[in-house]
Amino acid sequence: MEKGKRQVVVSGLQFACTDDVPTNLATAERLVRAAHGKGADIILIQELFEGYYFCQAQREDFFQRAKPYKDHPTIQRMQALAKELGVVIPVSFFEEANNAHFNSVAVIDADGTDLGLYRKSHIPDGPGYQEKFYFNPGDTGFKVFQTKFAKIGVAICWDQWFPEAARAMVLQGAEILFYPTAIGSEPQDEGLDSCDHWKRVMQGHAGANVDQLGKLLQLLMTKRKLFLLHSLILIKSNPREVAGECFVIDGLIYTRCF
Repeated sequence: MEKGKRQVVVSGLQFACTDDVPTNLATAERLVRAAHGKGADIILIQELFEGYYFCQAQREDFFQRAKPYKDHPTIQRMQALAKELGVVIPVSFFEEANNAHFNSVAVIDADGTDLGLYRKSHIPDGPGYQEKFYFNPGDTGFKVFQTKFAKIGVAICWDQWFPEAARAMVLQGAEILFYPTAIGSEPQDEGLDSCDHWKRVMQGHAGANVDQLGKLLQLLMTKRKLFLLHSLILIKSNPREVAGECFVIDGLIYTRCF
């Protein structure tokens, strides 16, 4: 590695969730440890990994899945894990905040410190994505987080369709953008494959946000077909270049060094 250059290894994890939180947390921890074993510094777990993607239907009882940000047991568990391994972990969760509910991510630094919260801004509403029934639009604004390894921006799933999200984070100095995502195929139509569309939009973010000094912008997205097919797309700043793309049945651990 050249003098003055940093080396950062990022990893994306994906797995088929059950509807049992302890089982999913155990799977997430196992894969985080495996990614650490492959040298990962920043490890991204998929969106809402505590359970199934429940937003396919409108059910009042699903609000019981939400918990407050403060003293959230999953965040605390990932804080302990991040500190033990010395890795950064963005943690997706269903947040209860008084009478509001959010699709949120807490960013955990390599010493276990909770660096803060991002709440999903763009909320989809349609067949298979009944998210407006569950989530208020986020009120945090787009944010970046100075971690041990890099300054990162974290948005969530549907945010990636909107160029202002990536732009706002890059203008704040983000070097890597992460988009944890819970959906791969369309839940209302398994014959509809939106993967290429997702990929082109992500490439557009990368191509549009290279600064005048030629700094590379990296984007990492986990994207899974419900419970079965998993994929990860990693794109560098050259909009014609896809640095990595994987499709596996379960338990994906993809790492990339920059």
